[in-house]
Amino acid sequence: MKTLFKSNLLASTGAKSVLLLAGFAVMAGCSEKSDTNMPANPDTNIAESASAETPAMGMEGASDRLPATTSNRAALANYNAGWADFENSRFVTAYEHFESAASKDPSFTMAHVMAAWVAPSTDGFVSYTNAASAIKAGASEGEQQLVTMLERFLANDAEGARDAAKKVTELHPKSPRAWNFLGATHAGINETDAARKAYHMATKLDANFVPGFINLGNNYLTQEPKDFDKAESLFRKAVALTPSEPNPHDLLGDVHRAQNKLEAAYDNYTMAAELAPDLGSGLQQRGHVNSFLGNFDEARADYNTAADLEDARGSTAGPNFRVFRAYVHLHEGMPNNAIAELQGIADSLSGSSMDGADDIQIGALYNIALIAIEEGKADIAAKAINDAGTIQMQQAERVKSDDIRNAGKATQLYHQGLLAARMGDSAKAEAKAGEFENLVAGNSNPRKFERMHEILGMNAYQQGDFALAAEHFAKGNHVNNMYTKYYLARAHEQAGNGEKAAKLYDEMAVYNFNGPGYAMFRKDIVERAGGTH
Repeated sequence: MKTLFKSNLLASTGAKSVLLLAGFAVMAGCSEKSDTNMPANPDTNIAESASAETPAMGMEGASDRLPATTSNRAALANYNAGWADFENSRFVTAYEHFESAASKDPSFTMAHVMAAWVAPSTDGFVSYTNAASAIKAGASEGEQQLVTMLERFLANDAEGARDAAKKVTELHPKSPRAWNFLGATHAGINETDAARKAYHMATKLDANFVPGFINLGNNYLTQEPKDFDKAESLFRKAVALTPSEPNPHDLLGDVHRAQNKLEAAYDNYTMAAELAPDLGSGLQQRGHVNSFLGNFDEARADYNTAADLEDARGSTAGPNFRVFRAYVHLHEGMPNNAIAELQGIADSLSGSSMDGADDIQIGALYNIALIAIEEGKADIAAKAINDAGTIQMQQAERVKSDDIRNAGKATQLYHQGLLAARMGDSAKAEAKAGEFENLVAGNSNPRKFERMHEILGMNAYQQGDFALAAEHFAKGNHVNNMYTKYYLARAHEQAGNGEKAAKLYDEMAVYNFNGPGYAMFRKDIVERAGGTH
């Protein structure tokens, strides 16, 4: 399930996703793939000698577990049930179990940690992180370091989060889940080799640890240097270990899409949907394949059914799946219809009490902004940016977090700068890029300036300095952000770097993951790649 804030592999909130990607990173619209992978799954234990834990796939021996300090057996039972769901990507029920564990034992630090980790909203992530911080003194050192990891995420300190996760592996070197946490923090700041070593260590410690194979495979799928064959082999290992679970089949569909084997991906997602008929994720994924195959009516039907299934079980994913449905208009070449549908989604969430409604509304509005920017509809883009920014500031005030406020401001500055550049207002674009730079300058994330370079790249492109544009776009997030990668290719093409442009077009032609930037440009990309993909 790829939603605005988490993929099948990433159980993270909107807040953590935003903060992790690039310091005060920016949501440029709903996109399936994220640069981060599924966080590791901490182990369970109890302060008493007895444990209510039931042996299951990926569970470690008692001596290898990360601690989870509680003497409340009912809380522990809910906590363990949360892990069983979380490890199989059933995030809605996992969150409910972790919330219940925290309610039954308010001093249970790891229950709060995991509730924060799988929370479907910014509010939930912040509130549970703060709750864990308030009680961590009574927990073990390993638990305290996991709380520190969350605190560092919230404070836009991605390197600090990584360092805390590293300390967990030093305290619990035989824990696969500790290494999985470390891998996730390395992946978030593009330390790809270190991430892969950590994930590999998790699978080496436990040859049946499915999350390790999933995360390592997803890393090969999404981060450079990519290796789709390795990713497929790792996902097939996960399928072999848990053949009745939908998520590994879903992941096979992902890698088959990356290999441009769309019919095979269609079958994988159909299998995932059949294995979990109460979940919408498999059908949502199949909707993407239908979009790429040009089966637009079938795509809408898949998205509609997927959203209805999620609504029926109380998930927040339904509106996100409807955002993907709006992208069908982009694949059809009808951006105005996409804007109208996205605005309808945003309006329908205004005043909603649904957990995460603000996050989805913000995402839909920034989708509108990106599409309107590309279409030259400055008034529509400016209004969407302003409306999204207002909601973000209200959200930051509600959770009383300067970090969330700054992340929201950075998102707004990015879109304002992109709009100014696209409209030819070079001075304003440079000013917004400068504001962005000053805002994120204190962050430790090495990716913090990516969006600044994207503003400056668009500005140079619109001013006709294509060599400078390519230089800036190359410093942006062009690995999985197809909007940036498309303009990097166009800049190279205009600058006379035909071979570089051709390589980028060929790569994008078979990217096959949905997002507004890719949906807007996919037809043109395929044509520029020679129309053979």
